[in-house]
Amino acid sequence: MMTSRFRVARMDCAAEEQLVRMSLDGVTGVESTAVDLDARTVTVTHRADAAEIKRALDALNLDTRRLDGGPDTPPGTSVDSTTEERRALVIALAINAVFFCAEMAAGIFAGSMGLVADSLDMLADASVYALSLIAVGGSALRKRRLAAGSGYMQLALAFGGLIEVARRFITGETPPDVFVMIVIATLALGGNVVTLLVLKRARSPEAHFQAAWIFTANDIKVNALVIVSAIVVSATNNAAPDLLAGAAIFFIVANGARRILAMARRM
Repeated sequence: MMTSRFRVARMDCAAEEQLVRMSLDGVTGVESTAVDLDARTVTVTHRADAAEIKRALDALNLDTRRLDGGPDTPPGTSVDSTTEERRALVIALAINAVFFCAEMAAGIFAGSMGLVADSLDMLADASVYALSLIAVGGSALRKRRLAAGSGYMQLALAFGGLIEVARRFITGETPPDVFVMIVIATLALGGNVVTLLVLKRARSPEAHFQAAWIFTANDIKVNALVIVSAIVVSATNNAAPDLLAGAAIFFIVANGARRILAMARRM
């Protein structure tokens, strides 16, 4: 039995942690995976060649390098609690699914592409949590199909959103409802904070769901972007800041879809 440690420099949130876990779950010979988001490290106990594990991580394009390796599992290496993990993932999935629906409806009502894009970011996270739950115990082929389906769906939605942003820039749009934007984006930010607290409570002291605010750093930045764009819309009485925020978030969703598809190819 070998233990290898890897630094994954661009692993910034819980969704990307799940991508790492799912990617390694498809490598034959991997016995357990411990993730430290605070330090951005992954410790893998395995019988497989470490180079194969490195290739699986490299496919995610999260800037991975191997730190060390050894013949024995170091004392204190945590073992994931499947029950706690499942419970936390179910709660995280429910929160993200609810806010996806709420933000999508509010975005359409308020005429805000920022809120619509933010809802798709929530959907992207929800799909990763759902994949993590559905794929447990499944075959590699099933996991690959589920991941690929999710990735293509997110990619299609992101590009559709970018096309709509371009259309609105060309035709000209009245400014969105700023009050609705700020209220819903603030509630979504609160939902992300609740999610990270749930995930933090489920973690073991040394591994799974390690870290605090870094879990939802990207999501919180997205929520803040929508709030800031709403303030600028209010100040300028112009829809452009909302459209620019929407475009930026759609690019974030598209990049996440690209990572999921890369993982699916490695499963």
